[in-house]
Amino acid sequence: MKRIRVGVIGVGHLGQHHARLYASLAGAVLAGVVDADPDRARLVAERHGASVFGDPATLLEKVDAVSVAVPTSSHYAVAKACLAAGVHVLVEKPIAITPGEARELVELARARGRVLQVGHIERFNPGIRSVRPHIGKPGFVECHRLSPFGERGTDVDVVLDLMIHDLDMVLSFHPGPVEEVRAAGVPVLSSNIDIANARIVFGSGCVANLTASRVSTTRMRRLRLFQRDAYVSVDYQTRQGMICRRVTGRHGRPEIEVEHVKGGDEEPLKLQIEAFLHAIATGSPPPVPGEDGVAALELAHQVLEAIGAFVRRHTEKG
Repeated sequence: MKRIRVGVIGVGHLGQHHARLYASLAGAVLAGVVDADPDRARLVAERHGASVFGDPATLLEKVDAVSVAVPTSSHYAVAKACLAAGVHVLVEKPIAITPGEARELVELARARGRVLQVGHIERFNPGIRSVRPHIGKPGFVECHRLSPFGERGTDVDVVLDLMIHDLDMVLSFHPGPVEEVRAAGVPVLSSNIDIANARIVFGSGCVANLTASRVSTTRMRRLRLFQRDAYVSVDYQTRQGMICRRVTGRHGRPEIEVEHVKGGDEEPLKLQIEAFLHAIATGSPPPVPGEDGVAALELAHQVLEAIGAFVRRHTEKG
């Protein structure tokens, strides 16, 4: 099978791992990398036997596909240029800053007949994959995504930086249309919102309560889900899950049956990139298409609007 020529635009914290994996996969050849820091680009390229290009436009002439791992504020411009050049794109989350930009990227990918996949990597986490077959129609979902503060990602607020992972995951359970969003958030160490909580009610009756923080002292990535006769939880970090089912015990009384599950050792980013390459090679839809990226971003903006309303109400009271 012909190997797909790929490039990576932005080889910082995340992009360097995209480059590493492309260089290791049989179905791809890492043709080159681009980064705003030439020394950084040279280091990563030399490590994996790839070429360094001075700008994305030059790289696009040599590849079939790219990973876009630049800062979030540049996702739209870079991904648009790649799609316009007829190149398949895997863009890190969020797909763009605004829903309008995101929808434009989806339309451009469709018009050019190119794959547009969004890097919502938790979809590929072995922990969630181990419990997903047990998820039916959630009634209540609770997500916590907490991290210590770091400079990376602070060009956007915590909703677009972290919470969007969980917004995408909740939407992947098909809870129906959004009926109500309430949210609060505050900046702490950056000029953007650093900690936020959202309560979202969906048409199915499902309620999602999400908390995201990048100013915590500990790291947490956890999802808890309640549905009729069952409770499901997963720790994304340890890849361990638990399914608690209601069963009929002795004398016909309800009892709880607990099953512990453990996801495999597969690297989520590797699974994500393999899915991207498979979609290109087969012409099949990617598992996280641009449309899903749009949906998550639209919901993120509803959360941001609710936070804005919350702040305005309490500012007026003060």
